[in-house]
Amino acid sequence: MYITRICLSLSLIITTIGPVFAANTVTFYRDGTVIQQEAVALKGVIDLPLAADILENTLTVVPAAGTSIIGVETMRKETADSTEKELESLTEQRRKLEDRLQALDAREAIFTTAAKSQSGKAPRKTKANPDPMQAIRQGTDFAIAQLEAVYTARRKTTHEIQRVDARIAATRKSNRLSTTSVRIVVSPQNGKATLRYATAERGWQPQYNLYLEKKGTARLQLSARVTGALHGYQARVSSGLLTEHTGVETVPVQTGSAVIANYLLPLEDEQYSEGIYHYFSGRVTNNSSHYLPPGESGLYRNGAYYGKFSFAGISSGRSKVISLGK
Repeated sequence: MYITRICLSLSLIITTIGPVFAANTVTFYRDGTVIQQEAVALKGVIDLPLAADILENTLTVVPAAGTSIIGVETMRKETADSTEKELESLTEQRRKLEDRLQALDAREAIFTTAAKSQSGKAPRKTKANPDPMQAIRQGTDFAIAQLEAVYTARRKTTHEIQRVDARIAATRKSNRLSTTSVRIVVSPQNGKATLRYATAERGWQPQYNLYLEKKGTARLQLSARVTGALHGYQARVSSGLLTEHTGVETVPVQTGSAVIANYLLPLEDEQYSEGIYHYFSGRVTNNSSHYLPPGESGLYRNGAYYGKFSFAGISSGRSKVISLGK
């Protein structure tokens, strides 16, 4: 009896929690992400943060049954980030590099004058200097070698200044963070609404497996490796674009990946080796109505794995040669 009551209690908790999380979904498309979440008002107001990279004109707020929307206001706020110390350090580093350039200019002037002085000397043979030309050549070579060292140091210093400038620009760019939030006024006081909007995040990367079927055909399996995630959201993926979100199929993600589709493609000009070194070449035609984006692919023949190759992507109706090995 005691065990039965625990099971019934757990079932009730799971049943109660399930629909709340089921309403929160994130769907990754080829060119962006759609986020959908359910919210409950507190004293007639829903205040929620939105993704920083939300795309303009994509926010939709749908009231639940029995709820009316009175007003919606989106707010974008710029907040200063604590990067002042890093900027100060980078600025001081740049000043030191500029000082080094000035010192190198002075060294260049000194050794340029020395080189001209040596080359302009009139050779005079004396007991102390029986071979004046050799001494002049040695002095000139030394000055030129020093000039070469100056030029090398200047090139490296200039490159370092460019690198520091790039870091300063990147730090200044991230010095101000943009946050977006939405404030929704509803009736009644505990009203509910569902929000949906799109972001620029590309949350998955294509991966393939090419299975060589009977001669003349190959099965191309397209999978999505999810790179983006939101805690507490059910993740789904689609091979379509954001503009196609109402008409393309979405697939739930499990363990970080999902099989999106299988395509049976014509395969021509097949060549492969039977030796220890794997080789394969063939021309595949995309006979589907979908664009197949580029990605890494595994190659299988008679159920055996033969290695990976780079799949360059194929538009609908086009053909392309794929190859593995030499």
